[in-house]
Amino acid sequence: MPEYSRSLADSHQGFARRKTPAERLHLDLVLLLPVIMIMALGLFVLFSASDSDWGTVNRQLRNFIIGFGVLLAVAQVRVDTLQRWAPILYLGALLLLLLVPFFGVGAKGAQRWLSLGFIRFQPSEIMKIAMPLAVAAWVVRGGLPPRPSVTLVAIMIIVAPAATIAFQPDLGTAILVAASGVFVVFMAGISGLQILSATLVALAGIWPAWLFLLRDYQKQRILTLFDPEADKLGAGWNIIQSKTAIGSGGWSGKGWLQGTQSHLDFLPESQTDFIIAVLAEEWGFRGVLCLLALYGAAVARGLWISFSAQTSYGRALASAITLTFCVYIIVNMSMVAGILPVVGVPLPFVSFGGTSIVTLMFGFGILMAISTEKRIISR
Repeated sequence: MPEYSRSLADSHQGFARRKTPAERLHLDLVLLLPVIMIMALGLFVLFSASDSDWGTVNRQLRNFIIGFGVLLAVAQVRVDTLQRWAPILYLGALLLLLLVPFFGVGAKGAQRWLSLGFIRFQPSEIMKIAMPLAVAAWVVRGGLPPRPSVTLVAIMIIVAPAATIAFQPDLGTAILVAASGVFVVFMAGISGLQILSATLVALAGIWPAWLFLLRDYQKQRILTLFDPEADKLGAGWNIIQSKTAIGSGGWSGKGWLQGTQSHLDFLPESQTDFIIAVLAEEWGFRGVLCLLALYGAAVARGLWISFSAQTSYGRALASAITLTFCVYIIVNMSMVAGILPVVGVPLPFVSFGGTSIVTLMFGFGILMAISTEKRIISR
């Protein structure tokens, strides 16, 4: 009998598959690989955009390392834990946003930061994560699809921080924050009547927003979009120079480090918002297609994770994070190409920046947690 029991135990151990290091760390390599490739490509582009400044590249590499640490830490958190803490994170981020007008630090004509002395941060970046977490936690609590009353409260949860951020003013971040919440509501399966009603309300709010919300320079950016040649040396300069850089690159580009628009300082914000123009000029349209393919791979994996999630909360949250990532890409590239007004949205993992990278990696850490939870439950 003991030998029989021992043989059963040995056979069970034989069937058990040893976990890979990635599984033990709760990492989804199919999602992580395109992200790392985008980062590597971004470092090459940033090196050229910064006039071969190794200091800028090293700081960006440090941002990537910090971001990966955040991703790794978040990936270890259970999804139900995120759901429980979502309201607290949302209320904390909203409180910080309300403190900005009174204690905020201004820069470039906007008051968006809070300073603790040794560090300065934007509460709006925290809200980019808190928004989908909180909205998803709210809409799934009563079952899906949500009732109209639940949808109405969800809209209020979205509008409060988005309007606060828009008044800072930071229209680009307000759009991203609002989008992350709207995607949760949409993916929750609201009815066509609710979608139509929300659309009509949004359309009705365009004119009041133009009169009372938008600043003069923001209105000028929108008007310049339709005729940038009207003010070539002023409001239209950014769009004209970015389109010139994109067009001059052609199919194959001028070659790495051979761009003229950024190196001769014609292209504004070449290291941040307009860095895709540097890529297009030096690497050509084929370089842009390669970057889009990597983005597409990351988005496809994110959507697969959302569709395969075990809980309604996980599905809504993963969908919102993935689609918001798409908004980053679409808004930035459309802005640089002159299709949308300039709103200051960075290109994910390519534009230079610290807080935006950490925020994005936090979101991807949540995707890793959802993906890992699926595999654990399925076993």
